[in-house]
Amino acid sequence: MNVLLARTAGFCPGVKRAVETVYEQVRLHQKEKIFTYGPIIHNEGVIRDLEDQGVKIIHSAKELQTIREGIVIIRSHGVARNIYEQIEAQGLSCVDATCPFVKKIHKIVDEESQKGAYIVIIGNSDHPEVEGIRGWGRGQVSVIQTEEDAQRFELADKGQKVCITAQTTFNYNKFKDLVEIIDKKGYDIIVLNTICNATKVRQEEARRKYAKICHPVLHGKPPSNSSPHRIRSPRPIPPPRLPCSAGR
Repeated sequence: MNVLLARTAGFCPGVKRAVETVYEQVRLHQKEKIFTYGPIIHNEGVIRDLEDQGVKIIHSAKELQTIREGIVIIRSHGVARNIYEQIEAQGLSCVDATCPFVKKIHKIVDEESQKGAYIVIIGNSDHPEVEGIRGWGRGQVSVIQTEEDAQRFELADKGQKVCITAQTTFNYNKFKDLVEIIDKKGYDIIVLNTICNATKVRQEEARRKYAKICHPVLHGKPPSNSSPHRIRSPRPIPPPRLPCSAGR
C-alpha cells in the first residue's frame, strides 16, 4: 500500500505558536496557576499532556469569573473584547497567544464598525474564532455561513457600507460564492479576504491529493476547522476518516 503524506501536514503557524506559548509559561511559572481560555488546540494528546502539567481549561466567561489568581492564556482563536476586560478587572495575568491573522481581523472589525459599517463575518457561526471576532464589533454584526444566510441578508439602511471579512480557516471557494451572492444585492461593500494562506494552501493540496487516492485519511479532530474536511473533490471517493492524534 502506498501512503501519500501531505506536505502541509502538521500544526499551522498560529496554533504551533500558541502551543509553544503554553509550554513556555509552564516552564517559567511552575508555582503559578495556569489556565487557557478554551482548549489551546483540538488535539487530545497535547491537552492531556498540559493537564498533567497542571494547566486547566476555562470554558466560559462565567467560569472565568470564579478564577481569583493565576495566568490566563488566550488561545490562537482569540476572544471578544469583553474577555480581555474581564481578565484585567479580576487582576489576572494575561498572555495573548491569539494568531496574528485573527488579531488583524479584530482590528478591522473594530475600526470599520466605528466608522458605521455593517460587519459581515463569513464563517461557522458556532466556531470560537467567529465568536471572538463578533465581540469586536461596535454595531451591527452578522455571521453568514450558508447560501441561504447570504440570500436572506438585507440591510435596513440600503446606503450603509458593508464590510465583509472571513474566518481564517473558512473554505476559500465557498467564501467567494457567498461574497458573490451578497455583491449582487447592490450594496456598498468592501471585501477583505482574511482567510489564512496556510488554510488555502492546505485545502488546495488536499484537493489535488484527492484526485490520486482511493481512501483519504485526514489526521485531526472533527471540531477543528483547520482539518480540510470540506474539500470539493473532483471525483466520487469514500468520505475521509478523521482519527484523532494519540500524542503531541
